Amino acid sequence: MAALFCMGVTTAMAQTASEIIDQHLNALGGKEKLRTLKSLYMEGTSVLQNGAEITQKIWKVDGKLMRQEIESAMFNMTTVVTDKEGWRKNPRTGQFEAMPAEAFTQMQSELDCAGPLLDYAQKGHQAELLGKEDVDGVPCWKVKLTLKSGREITYFIDATTHYIVRTAGPGGWGGGGGGGRGGNREAITDFADYRKNEDGFVFPYKVTIVGGMGGSLFYETIRANQPVDAKAYQPKDL
Repeated sequence: MAALFCMGVTTAMAQTASEIIDQHLNALGGKEKLRTLKSLYMEGTSVLQNGAEITQKIWKVDGKLMRQEIESAMFNMTTVVTDKEGWRKNPRTGQFEAMPAEAFTQMQSELDCAGPLLDYAQKGHQAELLGKEDVDGVPCWKVKLTLKSGREITYFIDATTHYIVRTAGPGGWGGGGGGGRGGNREAITDFADYRKNEDGFVFPYKVTIVGGMGGSLFYETIRANQPVDAKAYQPKDL
């Protein structure tokens, strides 16, 4: 029995980063399904730790656009990133400002509708399996993805469901879709409430920013492969 147990442990730990990523992609419907994801519209609300309620809207066109609008009673903030340029609306002045070159490069991964794990090697990314680690009592595979841009994202993938339960990486412009977390502080984001939407794609409907002002974002709407207004590509209000 001891020998069989040891064989089981050895087999489990012999999995590669590629195999863990494939299991995750299969849990989301499979590579072929994910490759059909060409655009996204996501809308949700959250309440921050200070009680402020915000609404977030995101438009994505695969390889071409990521537009994020955050609205609250205190401020409005918009980030627009295309494959050629990027801007951020200054909430104090209401004016759009060009994104620094380094930040623009880091934000290019946000144009990937299905996420950088899909076909990661073909995209020029590198994956490394760092073993296992519990997240709030849930055993997870820990996979570090180094993007072509040099940005690093660590994924914590539930060993049972194969869904991502947490990501960790540098904050700032590149942290989680254009949010305003500055500097090189680690940005940690938790994901939960995975559901299949009406288009047959699986998404986490609850996203929680760990630390800082914190708060959980609850998506009410996630639509795939819908037309996106050409105005969304411009540094202006819709």
